[in-house]
Amino acid sequence: MSGDDARKTAEGLAYLSGFGNEHSSEAVAGALPEGRNSPQRAPLGLYAEQLSGTAFTEPRAHNRRSWLYRIRPSAAHPAFTRTGNGTLRTAPFTQAAPDPNRLRWNPLPDPSPGTDFLAGLWTLGGNGDATQRTGMAVHLYHADSSMERVFSDADGELLIVPERGGLLLRTEFGMLHAEPGHVALIPRGVRFRVDLLDATARGYVCENYGTPFRLPDLGPIGANGLAGARDFMAPVAAYEDVDGPVEVVNKFCGNLWTATYDHSPLDVVAWHGNHVPYVYDLRRFNVIGTISYDHPDPSIFTVLTSPSDTPGLAGIDFVVFAPRWLVGEDTFRPPYFHRNVMSEYMGLIEGAYDAKAEGFVPGGGSLHNMMSAHGPDRETFDRASTAELKPQKVDDGLAFMFETRWPVTLTPHAARAEHLQQRYDDVWQGLERHFRPLP
Repeated sequence: MSGDDARKTAEGLAYLSGFGNEHSSEAVAGALPEGRNSPQRAPLGLYAEQLSGTAFTEPRAHNRRSWLYRIRPSAAHPAFTRTGNGTLRTAPFTQAAPDPNRLRWNPLPDPSPGTDFLAGLWTLGGNGDATQRTGMAVHLYHADSSMERVFSDADGELLIVPERGGLLLRTEFGMLHAEPGHVALIPRGVRFRVDLLDATARGYVCENYGTPFRLPDLGPIGANGLAGARDFMAPVAAYEDVDGPVEVVNKFCGNLWTATYDHSPLDVVAWHGNHVPYVYDLRRFNVIGTISYDHPDPSIFTVLTSPSDTPGLAGIDFVVFAPRWLVGEDTFRPPYFHRNVMSEYMGLIEGAYDAKAEGFVPGGGSLHNMMSAHGPDRETFDRASTAELKPQKVDDGLAFMFETRWPVTLTPHAARAEHLQQRYDDVWQGLERHFRPLP
C-alpha cells in the first residue's frame, strides 16, 4: 500500500473507547459466537483461540485475556529459527556496569535506506530480566520503509511514542493510527506490522517486561483527572485473508526468531476481551497541578503505571509533561533540583522542555540514574529565579519520562554512540554561590 493510501486508511479509522474495557468487535456480522467462547463449531468456519496476557488465576480486576476468532489458528505455522538481533537488546543487561553519570543523547541519525520499524529499533538500555518478567528496556526507532513482515514480542508489551512521522499499526485486533503526540500500546504477544505514513519515522519505545500497564489510582485527587479511560482507543476488527509467504518475527527471551508462514497471521475476523492494543492522544491528559505554591512532584503527571510487588513503587511509570498553566505564588516554577531513588529516562516529542534551555531536542533523550543529582540548567535557574510571577501558560513543548525502580544499564552501542553528548555536565556549570550569612 502506498503512503497516500495508508494515510487515507489511517485517517478514516473508527475505534472502541475505554481503557481496560471488555470490548468486542466483528468485521463480519455473525462472526462472534453468542453465549460461549468456544462452541463446538465456531461461526463462519473460524477457529476460536484465547490469547492470555496474564495467568488464568490472577485477580479479575487485573486479568488480561481476549478471545480471537480467526481464519487459521496461530498453531498453524512452521518452526522458528534464529535470526540476527541487529541493535535490539534485552535484559539482563550485563555488558557494562551501571553508570551513575548524567547522560544525554542527540536524536538517532537517519536510518540506512530500506530500514523498517523492527530493523530500526535501537536499544539504549534497561533493567531487570525478561525471562523473569521483571524490569524494562528503553529503545529508540528510526525507519524509512513500511514493514512487509509481522512482529510479536513475547518478552513484554510495547509502548510506542512517535516523535517524527505518523504510523499505521496493523494488529491482529485491527488498525491503530499514531501520530507524534500520541502513544500506542501493543500488548505482550500481539502480532502487528507498521506502515509509515510519511517518508521517515522516528520515536521512542518502552518495553515493559513486568505487570501490564494500567491507569494509576487517583487517591486524594478523587474520581477524575490525569488520563481518562474513555480517551484510550482500541481498534475495531479488521482482517487479512492472504495466502502466500509472510515472514513472522517473534522476540523471545531476548532473541529474534523467524518463520515463513503460508498466510497472514493478521487474520482475526472477530474478537472480544481486554488484552487489546490502544492509541492515546497525550494532549487529552488532564493536568493536575498546584494553585498555591511549590512545583508538584512529577508523579502527578503519570499516564500509565506498571506496579511492582511493593505498593507505590512502580516497575515503570510513563509520565507526560503536557501543556499546562503555572500559577504558584513565591514558587520556583521549573522542576526543582533533585536526587531520586527512581531512575529517569526523559524524551522530547516537540518544542522545548522548561527545565533545559539548550541541548535537549526533540528525538533526543537524557538518563538520570538513581540518586544522580539533576535539575534546571544555569540559564533556566537564573531566569526562573528572577521572573515576574504572573500566570504563565507552558504550551511550547511535549516531553515525557520513563521512570523505573531500578538503574538503567546501557548497551555498549549506547555508551559509545556518536550522538551521545560529551559535555552534558556543563549545563550545571556557572551555578554561582549566593549564600550570604546573616550578620
